[in-house]
Amino acid sequence: MKNPRVFISYSSQDRDWARAFAESLKEFGADVWFDQWKLIPGQAWPATLEKGLRESDVFAVVVNPAVLFRPNFLFEVGAAVGMGKRVVPILPREVESSELPYLLRVRQGIQRETPEETAKKLVEATQGG
Repeated sequence: MKNPRVFISYSSQDRDWARAFAESLKEFGADVWFDQWKLIPGQAWPATLEKGLRESDVFAVVVNPAVLFRPNFLFEVGAAVGMGKRVVPILPREVESSELPYLLRVRQGIQRETPEETAKKLVEATQGG
């Protein structure tokens, strides 16, 4: 995959980190779907999110222990899996894989570091196929 199309899912608690991650992904050549850039006032966000997810290759989910089992979080992960997307959990150090919902536990994740380091790892991993 030359220039991956990456959809970023994150919680509001990770907004600043996710924005820096999205910017870094773009610098590394990825085409990024990031809600702060794609949603405009008055737009129906469910259809826009679905379109962004359908057009992506990779679903990068920034894991936050506080939201792991919330319905919206699980719905997004399930939708990405159902669409056959490459789902990549971005894992903070304090979360053990055994704590993850099954759909994330069975996928190789990337350790969350700085936004730049994490973006580089994700782009390198997707260029490998």
